[in-house]
Amino acid sequence: MPGIRTRFAPSPTGFIHLGNIRSALFPWAFARHAGGTFILRIEDTDTERSTPEATQGIIDAMAWLGLDYDEGPYFQMQRMDRYRAVLDDMLARGLAYHDYMSEAELDALREAQMARGEKPRYDGRWRPENATGRAPPPGVAPVIRFRNPDAGVVAWDDAVKGPIAIANAELDDLVIARADGTPTYNFCVVVDDLEMNITHVIRGDDHVNNTPRQINMIRALGATPPVYGHLPTVLTPEGDKLSKRHGARGVLQYRDDGYLPETIVNYLARLGWSHGDDEVFAVDQFVNWFDLSGLHPSPARFDPAKLEWLNQEHIKRLAPDVLAARLAPFVAARGLDVARGPALADVAALLRDRAPTLVAMAEQAAYFYRAPDVTAEMTAPLNERNRAALANVAAKLAATDGTREAIAALLKATAAEHQLKAGEVMMPVRWLVTGSGHTPAIDAILALVGRAEAQARIERGLAA
Repeated sequence: MPGIRTRFAPSPTGFIHLGNIRSALFPWAFARHAGGTFILRIEDTDTERSTPEATQGIIDAMAWLGLDYDEGPYFQMQRMDRYRAVLDDMLARGLAYHDYMSEAELDALREAQMARGEKPRYDGRWRPENATGRAPPPGVAPVIRFRNPDAGVVAWDDAVKGPIAIANAELDDLVIARADGTPTYNFCVVVDDLEMNITHVIRGDDHVNNTPRQINMIRALGATPPVYGHLPTVLTPEGDKLSKRHGARGVLQYRDDGYLPETIVNYLARLGWSHGDDEVFAVDQFVNWFDLSGLHPSPARFDPAKLEWLNQEHIKRLAPDVLAARLAPFVAARGLDVARGPALADVAALLRDRAPTLVAMAEQAAYFYRAPDVTAEMTAPLNERNRAALANVAAKLAATDGTREAIAALLKATAAEHQLKAGEVMMPVRWLVTGSGHTPAIDAILALVGRAEAQARIERGLAA
């Protein structure tokens, strides 16, 4: 399907969250699966709320997730001349008309309709056939309205929701340019989708009400509408729509919190799409499997605990050297100098089964590169029975070959020599060397920390 052309068309009015970026993921995957083209279009006609920072946030989030685009970014504000040319053409062809109705008149019309129990809608009073012989009122700048069909239905087979049909009688004549001449969102989208040859529009289901209006405009312009697919809403754990107001975090915040980009892609893919029972999969697998038939119409609920679990599963799958490269910035951010300790790949390999995020892993890695401060909690496990054993361990470490196996043998032999259980030696050693009672196996830790450093930490703790 080389002719497939999809797009992601966000508005840069704030940080982009997971619910937003999912509307980029599925059209990107569809284009990549089909060998088609994926376009980024920035819909920045809301000049009061659109910001360069939000635009850059969109681009950075897509880059971090690997959602590369083939064309763009296109900016609607840079296409105003083209929109105005199409508006002029539609006016000349009778597809649109000037409406001189004032705001006060429109408000009064809506109030009267609602008082009669009717749906508020424009009554077409400035349609040319209804305004014959009527002079435009002075001082009123007109809007431009699209002349919607009066009869019949507008129908489409939604790629996610199935067949949808809306009676044209339910749709009034949409404003497609404001009184100041600025074209409106629905009109700009139609022009862009047509001129960019978009074949498939995959977007959130908050756009379902826009679709019949856009289809009617596209058909009026003599073109064939693209295939539409409206993605189900992403809900919070409490059942609200995922949004900034309901605690949604920006996509890049997950990057800063130590989540892997492949985790986010994997998790978002499962919010509204499935491939059998597969839960954990790589990005290339997702692209290879993806098809529109796998999209579900039911709302999906965001589960932070599931996301964290999935992140750890992806961490476990990374080769140690790759994981070390991902971990390095987080370790550096903690002021740790990895040049003064074990290879970060070895540390990552030891910690990856215990850390759900790269931030957590960097925190756990700290004692490999910096001796912990001696605290009362660290020395609490010391007593008269194990102090001599720990001193013995410190003294004999240098005589081992430094391997994990040799260190394990030393710990067990020393415990037996002092008539202690192995844990009565290993646990206090763990505290004195790492500053924590919850770590991987102590023999593995001592092997990475190094014999001299381990000896120094044990002796420092005994002397405290």
